[in-house]
Amino acid sequence: MEGEKRNDMSFSRKRSFTFGAYGGVDRFTCGEETRPETAEDGVLDILDSPARESKPFLRAGSNQRDTELFEIIEKLQGSRIDEQRCEFPLPLKSQLLTIRGDLPLILPSKLGGYWIDPPLERLVDVSPTSSHHGLDPESYDIMERDREAKIYYEFFRSRYHHSFTAVDPSLGPLVLSVCLEEEENKLRVILRMKECSLHGVFSVSLFPNIPSAVELAKMLCDRVTVSKFAVVSYLKAPELITAFDEHRVSPNFKFGILYQKDGQFTEEDILSNNEESEEFKEFLSILGQTIQLQGFTGFRGGLDVCHGQTGSEAVFTSFHGREIMFHVTTKLPFTEGDPQQLQRKRHIGNDIVAVVYQEGQTSFLSDVIKSHFLHCFLVVRRIHRAEETSEAAYQVCVTAREDVPPFGPVLPDPPVFTEVRNNNTSSQLREFLLTKLINAEISCYKAQQFSRLELRTRSSLLESLQAELSTRSQCMMGDPSLSALPSSEGVRGASEGSGGFIENFKRAIRVRSHSFETLGVPRKSGGSASQKPKVKKKRTTEKDGE
Repeated sequence: MEGEKRNDMSFSRKRSFTFGAYGGVDRFTCGEETRPETAEDGVLDILDSPARESKPFLRAGSNQRDTELFEIIEKLQGSRIDEQRCEFPLPLKSQLLTIRGDLPLILPSKLGGYWIDPPLERLVDVSPTSSHHGLDPESYDIMERDREAKIYYEFFRSRYHHSFTAVDPSLGPLVLSVCLEEEENKLRVILRMKECSLHGVFSVSLFPNIPSAVELAKMLCDRVTVSKFAVVSYLKAPELITAFDEHRVSPNFKFGILYQKDGQFTEEDILSNNEESEEFKEFLSILGQTIQLQGFTGFRGGLDVCHGQTGSEAVFTSFHGREIMFHVTTKLPFTEGDPQQLQRKRHIGNDIVAVVYQEGQTSFLSDVIKSHFLHCFLVVRRIHRAEETSEAAYQVCVTAREDVPPFGPVLPDPPVFTEVRNNNTSSQLREFLLTKLINAEISCYKAQQFSRLELRTRSSLLESLQAELSTRSQCMMGDPSLSALPSSEGVRGASEGSGGFIENFKRAIRVRSHSFETLGVPRKSGGSASQKPKVKKKRTTEKDGE
């Protein structure tokens, strides 16, 4: 038994996690390899030191405490090791999970936690000769991440309007904007709170007199208890308010592309592929255009466009007013002697959605890529027909973590797309995949990990915005107690275009991108970052491409 234990330990694979932009690697190795020293290692060193052996009388009196200590250490070590290992389920070799002799595109994780679309039982009808065009590409709708984000810019900034601030005892900071649309005899109101922004339109004829700011706020949210709002008189307030409202809106996206060859089940195998087949190149050409990174001026998605440190090529495309950069594993730098290929995983692991292109009949495991950010995979497999034809058929399947809501467009039944080679017409597969990828990322932001992150970011930004607007308005009104405040207090002269809110905005966005605490990732101890007044910050590291 001991020999088998040692043998099992010797074959334990070294795993890596991607902790956002931090790029940290948590390694566990066996045998004569070493791993970074942790607090648990320090405890073990103390327990194993000669000093303990020189005082045997202490050992007899502390057996119970030693036992409890080792139990705690075992729990701590066990959770780390379990997270870093990837055990592949036995059903891979079972005929129960095969469909007409072929494995499906995706197999569920042994531990669960993922949904698959279409479900395995629906794939029985898929065959190389079946294809269905599904919905018309013109009906593919791209989701909006925040439908309220553009309202202020579209309906308020070009009209005369007022903004107000307050701090509610229960709801926290509030920022209210009111606009009178005289041509339509309507009042348009936006109330910004920590949880969300509420928007309403009211007919002026409903009121004998124009309601107060408090009354309008209570009409949108009956939980408002504040008795007074302060008027915002800062001249550049519309710019700050617009920046807050649109902080979640971005026209740019970045997605990973994994190349899985036949017989590859592990993360190390998939990330170590260098050669691209003609079929894979053909698939990449459907998604976008291969560009040279050197001197590239479009959205770079965190890739180096000056020094070539992230490879020389990438795949890029524009899609309905959005710029998309793909992190293709075969085009990212390959490191000899590194089975984990961390130079590749630092980009793939920081993406939220990735495409997996399969060659052969090897299934993709939902949780094979260890990352705290990757929440969804779109798996595409080329279907080979017996006869030669100018058409190429692709089967598509989707998997995502269980707390990611479903998103469109809906997969056709069966989920097969037919493409005509060397055809310059619009590709239906391209329209479907790009729309599905964008909607997948927007839907992933509703998952528990990201939603907590966004709530904390929004709260921090709103607190900073309310403080900035209130303080600068008082300065505009000539408050002598604030005129002598130094610029470090976030109260710079109105002639300076970037105030404290802009700096806090940048920092809060980094908090959203790099929060380890919210994602449940253990953090290293260290000094805390400097803090702005009234805005709580966590120490973060800048994420590539942000």
